[in-house]
Amino acid sequence: MKKRRFGLLMGILCIAALTGCGVREETDLEETEIPRVELVVWAAEEDTELMNQILQSFQMNYQGQADFRITFEVQGETRCKDVLIGGLEDGADVFTFADDQLNALAAAGALDPIGNGEEIGRRNLASTVEAATINGRLYAYPLTADNGYFLYYNKQYVTEEQVETLDGILEAAAASDKLFTMDWSSAWYVYSFFGNTGLKVGLNDDGITNYCTWNQADGDVRGIDVAEAMLRIAQNPGFASHTDEEFMEGVRDGSVIAGVSGVWNSVAIKEAWGENAGAVKLPTYNCNGRQVQMASFSGCKLIGVNAYSQYPEWAARLAEWITNEENQRLRFEMRGQGPSNIVVAGSAEIQESQEIAALIEQSEFSQLQRVGGKFWDPVSKFAENMAAGNPSGQSLQEQLDEMAEGVSAR
Repeated sequence: MKKRRFGLLMGILCIAALTGCGVREETDLEETEIPRVELVVWAAEEDTELMNQILQSFQMNYQGQADFRITFEVQGETRCKDVLIGGLEDGADVFTFADDQLNALAAAGALDPIGNGEEIGRRNLASTVEAATINGRLYAYPLTADNGYFLYYNKQYVTEEQVETLDGILEAAAASDKLFTMDWSSAWYVYSFFGNTGLKVGLNDDGITNYCTWNQADGDVRGIDVAEAMLRIAQNPGFASHTDEEFMEGVRDGSVIAGVSGVWNSVAIKEAWGENAGAVKLPTYNCNGRQVQMASFSGCKLIGVNAYSQYPEWAARLAEWITNEENQRLRFEMRGQGPSNIVVAGSAEIQESQEIAALIEQSEFSQLQRVGGKFWDPVSKFAENMAAGNPSGQSLQEQLDEMAEGVSAR
């Protein structure tokens, strides 16, 4: 693709060698010929059916204004940044990505500020506008307000009282010879145990490196208190560290009765558990003899327009179409994803969704995911060792120190 400043060539040539190509015929061609527009769209595999409907409606709405050639390609939001930056000129014109990738995409030149940013901002929830903004300018189109996680549980096995504490959930799971699962191989979820303890992690002023006090050896809650709590959970017969895919396999085969996940699994969970499907905020967990509310990272999904698109105006129109009120409502109906659009978010059907209600309740204990790239691997390594029961026997404080050092590495 060429940088957008080169513009869009829309001239219509009249071959002078053809006899009879007069002014009248040339005018007729200019009035009847329409430009060919080729666009590539990236989104998650789970969005395939939804995106096909949206792309069809876009082409119908603008029928006659261009000869569209729009291609949908599967590309997960979590890897979008890396794939796109690896080849901007060959990347998608329009793409879905998680909000924590915004700064890196903008810094790499993949995103330009949106021309009608103020208008787009007025249509969307303030938190999603904040997540899509850099230095006061909107760089992407808000799509969802639900990129967080909460607790799903099967009401057949777990009571409303038991879901308030992780001890209660584990007791119910063990008593039924079933499982509560959570993905400890993902640092995204592991944040839950540290987030409301007073231990800190976040970006330094350079916007790249992190600070981390998760290894703190004093205070009301120490890093070792969290590590010991995680070990106790791991040793419970009602617990297993499962990926999101394994969690859903357990939901379907009946081996899992509760787990931490997000709205992307709401439709499938309702299909598996029916009326017994429940969703609430995360529970508290026992840490050094006190109940600590589990925290969460929050965020949203955004739609970006590649600054190297050959058809920037049409790419921007498509991004705005994907994120408009009608299609955010359709996204909720088909995928159960929470809208960023203010009108849709305030609708009765959204307010009645227990998954969205759980997210809203959990939002009090969440924060925007703003960490640098060095955060993920050290935290995952530490948590996976906890999930395995610390088989090496290495001192917990030593492991916490190594994790914090890795997270804070320059």
